[in-house]
Amino acid sequence: MAIRMPRIIQARKILKRSLSNGSTTPASMDIPKGYFAIYVGEQEKKRFVVSVSLQSEPTFQELLHQAEEEYGYNHPMGGLTIPCSEDVFTDLASRLGAF
Repeated sequence: MAIRMPRIIQARKILKRSLSNGSTTPASMDIPKGYFAIYVGEQEKKRFVVSVSLQSEPTFQELLHQAEEEYGYNHPMGGLTIPCSEDVFTDLASRLGAF
C-alpha cells in the first residue's frame, strides 16, 4: 500500500487556504468541545454557545420539538434555530446551567 504524499500535501494546502480566506476564524471553529451553537430570537437571531448536556433536559427538548415544527430540518441561519424570544431562552438556559 503506497501513500501518495503529494495529494495529502495538496489537500492540506487547500484546507489552510479555505480556512484563511476570511480575516476571522469560521464561527464553527470557536466552539469548545462539549458545546454547540444555536440561534435564538423571534425577529433578529442571536447566536449562543451552550453545553451539549442541555439536550437531555425536557424543557429544551420541547424547544427542539417546536423548532422542528416551525423550520423542519431547513434552518434559516444554517444552524440550529430556536423559535422563542431571547429573554425566554436566556432565562431557561440559566436555570438549566447551560452557560
